[in-house]
Amino acid sequence: MTIPTTMKAAIVTAYGGPEMVEIQTRPVPMPRDDEILIKTIATTVNSGDARMRALDAPAGMKTLMRLAIGITRPRQPIFGTEIAGTVVAVGPQVSRFAIGDEIIAFPGTGLRCHAEFVAVAERKPIVKKPQNLSFDEAAGLCFGGTTALHFLRKADIKPGEHILVIGASGAVGSAMVQLANHFGAKVTAVASAANADLALSLGADTVIDYATTDYSAVSSAYDVIADTVGATDFQRCLKALKPGGRYLAIAGGIGDMLARPKDGKRPIAGMAAERPEDVAFLADLAAKGEYRVVIDQTFGFDDIAQAHARVDSKRKRGSVVVRVGE
Repeated sequence: MTIPTTMKAAIVTAYGGPEMVEIQTRPVPMPRDDEILIKTIATTVNSGDARMRALDAPAGMKTLMRLAIGITRPRQPIFGTEIAGTVVAVGPQVSRFAIGDEIIAFPGTGLRCHAEFVAVAERKPIVKKPQNLSFDEAAGLCFGGTTALHFLRKADIKPGEHILVIGASGAVGSAMVQLANHFGAKVTAVASAANADLALSLGADTVIDYATTDYSAVSSAYDVIADTVGATDFQRCLKALKPGGRYLAIAGGIGDMLARPKDGKRPIAGMAAERPEDVAFLADLAAKGEYRVVIDQTFGFDDIAQAHARVDSKRKRGSVVVRVGE
């Protein structure tokens, strides 16, 4: 294809609500020697995008967030962490990919996926798209899946252990349920009554409705508690953890990062790693039909502000997909 000189990109003009996201014209990036240029077919708006846009930091983290992404406005105004599309150009040092390859890429904190074209270094997490995945499904593979995989590995979850997944219907939670099940754990999901069937279909053994049941009131019930939405904290979950239990503060604030082990139980917090081998692992599971990307809704690129609003609603199931091209 002939590569244009300009493209449409979703620009976050200032911190605030979804109305701060505008479609503007930007130059198409030129791939460096070690980069591929991807024509975007689908991307996602995830909770990370929404939190950055709103400057909605976990407790105690707002100043650190400003320093990391921009004091008065986003330093990188094109958000988006994951993409599915087609390679349209390659740098001279690229050896793993060729023009025409259908790929999944995860620039992660490098962002820039909410655009018609994205240049990504070959060393970043990139895999060829499994043929059994649609581009919409492929776009939602990485953010939730790699986050869940990172924390499950940090917890060193073992077959037969019992994990409680709080927020089991979101992008991270739906991945956590499936991957914990894949690793042989017993899974109890915490979700709304409306999302119970989804959690069970993903591999949960039982579902707790958070509106009617206090999941932290039980004693020594869980080896691992994975809080994917920042609903609780380590201190409140101590009673429910078994001896040697681990609390995964996936959306945790500064308090979770500074919390110390207590009574042989420990918190695990921090940023999830962005590893090529994790994306390859997820793509292999998806290719074998052993991992499912849950899609909440799909929006057109011109409606990306509505996709942000959907994420802000806290009602999404899995990933909110944005269709950018064909």
